[in-house]
Amino acid sequence: MTGQQITLFAILGVALLLFAWGRLRYDVVAVVALLAAVLSDLVPADEAFMGFGHPAVITVAAVLVLSRALRHSGIVEWAARGLQPLTAQPTLHVFTISGLGALCSAFMNNVGALALILPVALKSAFDRGRPASHLLMPLSFGSLLGGLITLIGTPPNIIIASVREAETGQAFSMFDFTPVGLTVAVVGVLFIAFIGWRLLPVRTEQEERIDALFHIEDYITEVNLPEGSPLVGQRIVELEAMAQEDVAVVALFRRKERMLAPSGFLRLQAGDVLILEADTATLRRLVEEARLDIVGAGGMTAENLRSERVGILEAVITPGSRLEGRTARSARLHTRFGINLLGVAREGQAISERLGHIRFTAGDVLLLQGERTAMPDALAALGCLPLAEREIVLARPAPRFLSLFAFALSILVIVLGLLPPQIAFVAAAAALVALGEINLRELYETIDWSIIVLLGALIPVGQALETTGGSGVIAGPLLALKGDLPLWALLAMLMVITMLLSDMMNNAATAVLMAPIGITIAHGLEASIDPFLMAVAIGASSTYLTPIGHQSNLLVMGPGGYKFGDYWRMGLPLDLLIVAVAVPTIVFVWPL
Repeated sequence: MTGQQITLFAILGVALLLFAWGRLRYDVVAVVALLAAVLSDLVPADEAFMGFGHPAVITVAAVLVLSRALRHSGIVEWAARGLQPLTAQPTLHVFTISGLGALCSAFMNNVGALALILPVALKSAFDRGRPASHLLMPLSFGSLLGGLITLIGTPPNIIIASVREAETGQAFSMFDFTPVGLTVAVVGVLFIAFIGWRLLPVRTEQEERIDALFHIEDYITEVNLPEGSPLVGQRIVELEAMAQEDVAVVALFRRKERMLAPSGFLRLQAGDVLILEADTATLRRLVEEARLDIVGAGGMTAENLRSERVGILEAVITPGSRLEGRTARSARLHTRFGINLLGVAREGQAISERLGHIRFTAGDVLLLQGERTAMPDALAALGCLPLAEREIVLARPAPRFLSLFAFALSILVIVLGLLPPQIAFVAAAAALVALGEINLRELYETIDWSIIVLLGALIPVGQALETTGGSGVIAGPLLALKGDLPLWALLAMLMVITMLLSDMMNNAATAVLMAPIGITIAHGLEASIDPFLMAVAIGASSTYLTPIGHQSNLLVMGPGGYKFGDYWRMGLPLDLLIVAVAVPTIVFVWPL
């Protein structure tokens, strides 16, 4: 190996370890890897940021915007309500939810499709009295399977198409992925519906979830504000600051008036009775400093903290949320958003630490109290996904078909070869903005900038694999088996390696790094590059063994009460099934 190759492998090795470690976000790791490659003269300085103008990056951003517009159109919710009769029997229920996820994900971003159907799945589980753990992982896996079907179903497909264009001058078209992807998706969803969900553990029933998981009654105390308290005349935010944001004022009684989730700017008066949610140590310290009188629990329960105006709901922190890596104290949830944090759960277990000091991570489930009308906007601004529709009922206008029409028209233009994908989808997004279907604030908020940065930073690093000959070094061991194994076996090995890598790092990053290796193997075998690129596309999107491989898996971890080790139960047999189905299908559709 040359010195450049050794340096590049060292950079990629460290990046892989950091991806698997998970303490640094993958976009940060990608930028560090890019800078290291530039400083090592592996990537020319004047080409360092050309990846951000790559057609794949632009296409991914535009598809994210169009997915948001489709979510807002109400079409999927309208269709989902019509599928309610198909949830009567458990197997049919799982098939309906996972199949709907796969169908939506074929034309939407994976995470967008999951976010759209997740509340529907939870409500249907509650209505049918079934554990959410039997539905949410099937929904996540279904959304990943559906992404295989079309060019825009998942970022790896877009990347693979652009790599083929750079290599041959002709990209994969919109439905070139369909013969293989649809076959794998159909077989995968059938496996999930008839066998897969039976391999999953039973977790807390949705009906009992808030009471059984959080036990907030254990932390509710009624206190009286006497005349001599230093808090008399002060605002509620002053009380919260005195408690270092570790207390939530969930209700206030003033004479005959009951105020649930009172505003942080309401001034306290002598004689006010406050219902506080806090741990014992925090409450003791607050009572001493503020000279409060403890009345008792007062028989308050979670049900007493709801009203027509105020609701309690669970919400999951999505990857990239502004809460990720922060605490309730630093985020100032009550002061800025009018939300009380009542509890936090991680991996199906309530966290008993002081609420104001818990550092949030993606997938955490928050128990929140706030005004029903203001909660949806607050959750959207925070990047949290509501889980219980029965608590906060979002407005459901009649479905609007303009977004669907613009999306379908852009696909038709691409299929007819009139415009390339990046132009057609950007044009559709611009038209929807001009027509008021999505505003500019939503446009910028809906783009997952971490994915954009990841792709923009890693594309030059992936190209360095080719320019330094590094892809040839990695492909060498597989090429050495050329005379001992049939070509389809080498194709299967490439797919399996890509699958394992994708379970530890972002699937888009996996596609960027493995595509040059697949091309090198194809050239070494004197075979067509198409089947090897298809194998990389399937492998990069098959992230079923861990919750960290894909955002969809992480999002259902908390609501489903899953443990890290639960994913391989259904994921490992699904991976084996995908290899068994995808390899012969690829060889048939894209001959070696």
